[in-house]
Amino acid sequence: MAGERMGMNNLGEPMGLCQWQRVAESAEIVAVATGTRALGSARVGGMEANWLHPRQELVQTMSRIYRYRMTTTSGGNLSILDPDGSIWITPSRLDKAKLRPADVVQVMPDGRRSGPVPPSSEFPFHQAIYRRRPDIKAIVHAHPGALVAYSICRELPDLRVQSHAFEVCHKIAYADYACPGSSELAGNIADAFAGGADCVMLENHGVVVGGKDLQDAFQRFETLEYVARSLINAHRLGKISSVPVEVLRHPPRPEFAPLPKSKASNREKELRAELCEFLHRSYEQRLLISTAGAFSARLDDDRFVVTPHRRDRLEIEPDRMVRISGNACEEGAHPSRAARLHARIYEKHPDVGAVILAQPAAVSGFCMSDAKLSTRTIPESYLVLQESPKVPFRCIVNDADELAEWVSLRRCPVLLIQNEGALVVGKDPLDAFDRLEVLEATAEALQLSQAVGPLVPMPEDALDELRRAFGMED
Repeated sequence: MAGERMGMNNLGEPMGLCQWQRVAESAEIVAVATGTRALGSARVGGMEANWLHPRQELVQTMSRIYRYRMTTTSGGNLSILDPDGSIWITPSRLDKAKLRPADVVQVMPDGRRSGPVPPSSEFPFHQAIYRRRPDIKAIVHAHPGALVAYSICRELPDLRVQSHAFEVCHKIAYADYACPGSSELAGNIADAFAGGADCVMLENHGVVVGGKDLQDAFQRFETLEYVARSLINAHRLGKISSVPVEVLRHPPRPEFAPLPKSKASNREKELRAELCEFLHRSYEQRLLISTAGAFSARLDDDRFVVTPHRRDRLEIEPDRMVRISGNACEEGAHPSRAARLHARIYEKHPDVGAVILAQPAAVSGFCMSDAKLSTRTIPESYLVLQESPKVPFRCIVNDADELAEWVSLRRCPVLLIQNEGALVVGKDPLDAFDRLEVLEATAEALQLSQAVGPLVPMPEDALDELRRAFGMED
């Protein structure tokens, strides 16, 4: 079809729609066979997102949004603005769980379109946003529960409650209600984006998020939904606390000298793979999201490997992890903003073999509010988490030494940081992951129990018995 970018076959010849459909379906088979599709990764058969055809990228992203219940079968639409001016957009009236690359619609600058079905009925606002904001190249629109809750109350989530949400989501605004698919709604949304917002809440409707590419837009959307869900949890627990804007506006980044390239040992290869496994598992368990969560593991006295900065946590593979040695990191790599904190913990606590900083939604409810998280609920919680105190907001870069003093594998393996998240240490990655999982389960149980009745904590004599039985006494 004229004007449609379909790609080339292995003979260098242009492919038509039917050929592209067969290739796309083959890629789906590869993704399923390799486990990529099950994880929702931005890689297909090892291919990076920027090598994907817009059709495939839109289908993968919609599948991920649907799989994690951030939209419904009938709700939501995604688009990508092509360099040639075409808009690739998800179709109207098709099952989001079974969307295929061949279903995606290309709307060309002159209004002609390709595809077996019409484009989304919300196409007018996608087109209007691209016209008003040339820097936006991809759009996500969906109806996730937490953001719809804010939409129907006509309130905005407060981004000042977590530093990563403030950094990722940028400015957020509201668009007045209008009929879906109407030119009036398109104008209302485009006006809000033209005012500088990157996330626009729609009155009694949902949310629209823009980005420099589809991955950027998705990550912003997911982060906004997650902070909204965490805030709702916090509101149930107590008074909300936030961080001053001047502290959040310029989040510090740790600086490391370049580390000469060297071949990874078998031990390092094993640790990198293990960390990636727990990263992906944590994402599947909703213990973290694509933009937040730092995992690391000790290699030896002076070295450890850590997650990179702002890489999709579900996309990270062993080769993307970053080795830190003293005050240096692998040349060209960008370690997590929490890398300096992890380094200080390893320096001060030789028995610590793994560190996690994460923001699970139920735990974040306690971190954003003045509520205390009690671990005296069931034996597992007390044995795995111990007391898990909460400390006032501390910058994970500037206050790394102070935070490292707080934690201890034996006495304080879990620390809640106000408006930041949970800091967890373990003797190895499995030990740390188990603590994170138990912590979120405990926080969730405490919140659910509020609808049942007041908490009845385990009595002191039961705790004394646990300490004796499991060697927790001094």
